[in-house]
Amino acid sequence: MSAQADGTLPVSKAPSPPTRVRVVGLLTALAVFILDQANKLWLIFGYGIATHQPIRLAPFFDVVFLKNPGISYSLLTASSAFGRWALLAIALVATACLILWLWRTRLMLTGFGLGLIIGGAVGNAADRLAYGYVADFYHFHVGSFSWYVFNLADVAICVGVGLLVLEGLAEKPRANVAE
Repeated sequence: MSAQADGTLPVSKAPSPPTRVRVVGLLTALAVFILDQANKLWLIFGYGIATHQPIRLAPFFDVVFLKNPGISYSLLTASSAFGRWALLAIALVATACLILWLWRTRLMLTGFGLGLIIGGAVGNAADRLAYGYVADFYHFHVGSFSWYVFNLADVAICVGVGLLVLEGLAEKPRANVAE
């Protein structure tokens, strides 16, 4: 992606019809949720990753099975039923706020980014509801450096947040926009 003559990123700020943005966001969320859950179900029950791990795909990348009872990097580990339900409630409230944001935006990139985040959040919440933990599988490592283990929902959330950040950085300050 190259910068425009004024140094900004080429992000379309033209408003789209709200219905189209909502449909794109919701379809994106649904696609992420389905792909994430299908991947998890196949790895856990179809392939039986728990008995076949680790699977070394490259010198720096393995497929493993990790049960994450907390949130990112196993922070706020839920060791009790109350903790599990509290994390689930937080995820649902956050998802409701993201859906409200999706409903109000008219920017397609925002709608797509929010759809990625919503689909990932719902995918991880579904794990917590079904298993009491989030199932993570993908592990990057180089030498003694080990990145955390993640899943497709986590990837969607990170990409969605990245898109929202890029769009925010590309936005011109309102004080400089002459109308």
